[in-house]
Amino acid sequence: MSATNKTLETATLGTGCFWCTEAVFQQLKGVEKVTSGYSGGLVENPTYKEVCTGNTGHAECLNIEFDPANISFEDLLEVFWKTHDPTTLNRQGNDIGTQYRSVVLYHNKQQKTITENQIEVLDRTGTWAKPIVTKLEPFVKFFPAEDYHNNYFNLNGSNPYCQVVVRPKVEKFEMAFKDKLKQKV
Repeated sequence: MSATNKTLETATLGTGCFWCTEAVFQQLKGVEKVTSGYSGGLVENPTYKEVCTGNTGHAECLNIEFDPANISFEDLLEVFWKTHDPTTLNRQGNDIGTQYRSVVLYHNKQQKTITENQIEVLDRTGTWAKPIVTKLEPFVKFFPAEDYHNNYFNLNGSNPYCQVVVRPKVEKFEMAFKDKLKQKV
């Protein structure tokens, strides 16, 4: 099957600041495209400045296009759970507000069921000391972020925020998911 004949699926996930996890999901085998943006709110075509107020209802999200022949939705969720704190309500680190909520915006019933099952298992097994507060919301629409937000870590890796916050998260991810990484050229 040629690259143009792939049947891609989409996952839309909110893990707090999209700069922190975009670089993680970009490295996964089977992930074709990762776009930072906004979803889960009521305002059409919101700007970053508007979303940052917390008044649009949107969360900072990643729209992840993936090839299910090479990576499953379950695998994406495994990375999702391990690359942010799903037990803090409307907060990731120093970022506070509903725009930083942990959220899975499901595209179909299967994604909803898989997510519900994983939350139940993770809570039952005590993976975290506190219960998961990740929101599970139906996907309605995704609005890509302004261009400067996309591919942020790869283009701005020497930025102090990237060095202190993003790089350690990426390095931890690379160690934990070596078998799921794309081959570097």
